[in-house]
Amino acid sequence: MARASRQEEFAVIGLGRFGSSVALNLIERGYTVLGVDRSPEIVQTLSDRISQIVALDSTNEDALRAVDITSFDTVVVAIGTHFENNLMTTVTLKGLGVRRVVCKAISERQQQILLRIGADQVVLPEHEAGARLAWRLAEPRVLEHLDLGSGFSVAEIHVPEWLVGQSLMMSGLRKRYNINLLAIKRDGQMLVTPPADMLFARGDMMLIIGADNSISSFCHQTQ
Repeated sequence: MARASRQEEFAVIGLGRFGSSVALNLIERGYTVLGVDRSPEIVQTLSDRISQIVALDSTNEDALRAVDITSFDTVVVAIGTHFENNLMTTVTLKGLGVRRVVCKAISERQQQILLRIGADQVVLPEHEAGARLAWRLAEPRVLEHLDLGSGFSVAEIHVPEWLVGQSLMMSGLRKRYNINLLAIKRDGQMLVTPPADMLFARGDMMLIIGADNSISSFCHQTQ
C-alpha cells in the first residue's frame, strides 16, 4: 500500500458510490480519512473498510463541531441526491473555518453556485472519477493521472523547482525514485524520450510512469 509522506487528513461527507470511492482510495494511499453519512445503514456497511466513520446530519453545525471537522485539512462534500443539503453543508463548513472544501456537483449550474458560496473546488463526477479525485487531493502537483492497474500509473506534473537546470542524467529519476520519464512538454511541443543531457527548464511539464508510491515519493521531494 502506498504510504503518504505527510500527515494531511481528509473528511468525506456523503458515502455513496463517488464519496466512498474517494474515501477508500485516500485510505489506500495511507491517509487518515473520516467518513460521514446521514444514513446509519451506509455507515454500518462501510465500517469494516473505513475505521473512522460516523452517521450525522452534515447541515447541523453542532454535529460537525462534535467531530472536530475543522481539524481536517480538506473536507470533500460528496452529497449528490439533495443539492440543498450539499449547499447547506458547504456553507456550514466554510462558516466553521474549514481550510479547503471540495464539493461534488451534478451540473455546471450547481458547480457555479457552489463556487459562489465559497467552495474551494467543485468537481463533476461525470468528468472526474472518485479514484482520480483522490489522486488530485493527495498529490496536488499531479495535473493528470492515468491508472494502469496493479499499483502503477502515468502522471503529468510540473517540473519541480529543484530539478530546474539539472540534466535528465543527473536527476536520478530512475535510480532514486524508480520512475521513468516518458516525455517533456515545453512551449507547446512534446519531446518524447528526451536525451540524457537535456536540461530541465522552468515551466516544463513532465510525463512520468512508475509505481504509485514512487510517484508520490517524487512529488513530495523538495530537493
